[in-house]
Amino acid sequence: MDQGPVSCLPNTSKMSKAKKVLDEAREIRNPELDLVDKGISSFEETPGLLNMTYITRLTLSHNKIKSVPPSLANLINLEMLNLANNHVEELPLSLSSMPKLRILNLSINRLYNLPRGFGAFPMIEVLDLSYNNLNEKSLPGNFFMMETLRALYLSDNDFEHLPPDVKNLKNLQILVLRENDLIDLPIEVGELTRLRELHVQGNRLTILPPEVGNLDMTSNKSVFRFEGNEWVPPIADQLQLGVGHLMEYLRTETYRILYNRYLTNKPPVPPPCVDKAKKISRIR
Repeated sequence: MDQGPVSCLPNTSKMSKAKKVLDEAREIRNPELDLVDKGISSFEETPGLLNMTYITRLTLSHNKIKSVPPSLANLINLEMLNLANNHVEELPLSLSSMPKLRILNLSINRLYNLPRGFGAFPMIEVLDLSYNNLNEKSLPGNFFMMETLRALYLSDNDFEHLPPDVKNLKNLQILVLRENDLIDLPIEVGELTRLRELHVQGNRLTILPPEVGNLDMTSNKSVFRFEGNEWVPPIADQLQLGVGHLMEYLRTETYRILYNRYLTNKPPVPPPCVDKAKKISRIR
């Protein structure tokens, strides 16, 4: 049966939901725009949004957006952008040129790579890339040059190694790496002197570099999460006693000798923790 031509125009019911919010925001020049769960699959369904240069906060989470247009960077006053829980597969080069962006949430998407120059954000403080398909090869060369970054969320990705350049994130206070495939941490983690939260649970770690002992993980405001790894017995024993005991132990000469011996012997790496083939972020 002849079904007739298929329309290429945006779905008007979806557009009307978003358009109503946009019209109201324009009318009062609201700097905070909330478009959560409006069924948006394309920026074409948000007419005039990219001309609203006065907005400072834009929330587009829980939609079905696949592509982010380069012209999003026209929103030069944007300080917070939330694109969590969409279908985003790639990002424009222009994103990192946004002059005032401080908080960027790209969690629960379908990213396998980040664009060249992604680390050029001049003001970024919080970056959430959790629950994507990223690994150490996905990151552009300047990724760890974001000197203003205070919190980096990389959980539920595919990292086996954290690049040594992480040491350049001098202002980092929160580093979340849980549920990856990490088999080691670089000694450079010990140079993150402002770090107060380190989450490495649910990886394939067996040992920690002695330099982790340089971190302040014992104060009341510090958080060190380590469960779900196959630690060597000396580390497992210290963790039973508490994080403070572990930190002291990592600073001992006894542990440094054990660590160097372990690296020389190169014992087998634990197998991957979870079959990630059915992750939402894998669905095409």
